Amino acid sequence: MSRSKAWRPARNSAPTTGLPEALRTTLAPLLGEEVNALERSLAEPSPVSIRVNPFKPFRPEAESVPWCATGHYLPERPAFTFDPLLHAGAYYVQEASSMLLEPVLKASGMLEHDLIALDLCAAPGGKSTHLRSLLTPGSLLVANEIDRRRAGVLQENLWKWGQPNTVVCNSDPSDLERVESLFDLIVLDAPCSGEGMFRKDPFAREQWSTELVRQCATTQRGILEHAWNALAPGGTLVYSTCTWEPAENEEQLAALVALGATAIDPAFDPAWGAVRVEANGIIGHRCYPHRVKGEGFFVAALRKPGTWAARELKSNGTTTPLHGVRPEMAQHAIVHQEITYAIDARWAGPVHQLMGNVHVLSPGTPVSYVKGDRQRPHPALATNQLLDRAAFTTVEVNEQQAIAYLRGETLPAKDASGEALVIYAGLPLGWVHGAGNRWNNAWPDAWRIRTQQPRSGRVSWSGIAPRTGTW
Repeated sequence: MSRSKAWRPARNSAPTTGLPEALRTTLAPLLGEEVNALERSLAEPSPVSIRVNPFKPFRPEAESVPWCATGHYLPERPAFTFDPLLHAGAYYVQEASSMLLEPVLKASGMLEHDLIALDLCAAPGGKSTHLRSLLTPGSLLVANEIDRRRAGVLQENLWKWGQPNTVVCNSDPSDLERVESLFDLIVLDAPCSGEGMFRKDPFAREQWSTELVRQCATTQRGILEHAWNALAPGGTLVYSTCTWEPAENEEQLAALVALGATAIDPAFDPAWGAVRVEANGIIGHRCYPHRVKGEGFFVAALRKPGTWAARELKSNGTTTPLHGVRPEMAQHAIVHQEITYAIDARWAGPVHQLMGNVHVLSPGTPVSYVKGDRQRPHPALATNQLLDRAAFTTVEVNEQQAIAYLRGETLPAKDASGEALVIYAGLPLGWVHGAGNRWNNAWPDAWRIRTQQPRSGRVSWSGIAPRTGTW
């Protein structure tokens, strides 16, 4: 492999607490003398990267992540919490190595078709938002997270990302037994021992042990089995972890190769620095921080035996005009726990099938909810592509006013009444309700900024001028 263009951390590495000896023993056959370079790199600061939402008008002037069309490196980590554009879903803060999902998915050939995709272990939402952006607009994304609290974070991030045809579930992977062969594409970022996060997360280093590796490998085997059963014949499974352990990576996928799975070769550019792994019918790539400008990561993709056929999609649900939804994007309405959701009518059948078999939190884009005797626009509608801006009064705010709004404060007004949409830099943020001389805040309590002052500098694009136009 040529490494002449690969990123390397600075040579004047700070002292490190060192790799656990058992891990060093595992890595020695994989890296040889490079183990020492890896160890030094773990004492370096982690690169900071974001991935821009391609459907919202924000493009930072920053270094590009070479393997991701919308990825950018920042020179330092700013106070993202105090940037209204983050809350508007204009970008997602994501570790760069995990953006390698993009070339892997492109190599699969699946992105050209409308399909049903599943992100099985999806929280907090980095790969889900990335996957949703790469799929065709007509595709359906199902994002699942077994932990209820983390599922709430996943839901918030996908709602702010704002793309339709997105379903969020909170189910155990074993529930997939009831929806066999439903999905054309499955992304499984499996729970793992977390070695690749040693530099970024000190707790990952503290909790690591050979026993944790064994426990994770056992868990992964069970999840993989359920995922494989839920994958349609000829469909694609993308498997990733943030560990370098063969027992959690190649050895997990070997069982699927034995069942007839075939490897998909994404043919990464050697200049990226990822180490190619090819053995026993598996083609994967490992990222090491001393070679790649990112954290530790492993990714591989397999195709299930059988012939995959593109879906012949027809509307299998009624469409209903919904207040606040663009008229040209007629949707099927689903009322779930007093919230009205919108989903493309072509996906009504699969979504209702999911609702009958797994724990669905949100079966589409939330449009409105019941409060008292009224229907009010849902916070998720404000940042979604389905939004019909023309249906609402708008309130333009500057950066200072936007931050006050995100804290939950009221906004000054004159003769304010009804619902209005708060707009910052050309992007909708959320809702306010008129009360004469003020706009009452409808930004969800759980999403509010609670920190009083930023602990680091503002983002480099802070104070940008408002944009015009739609998205």
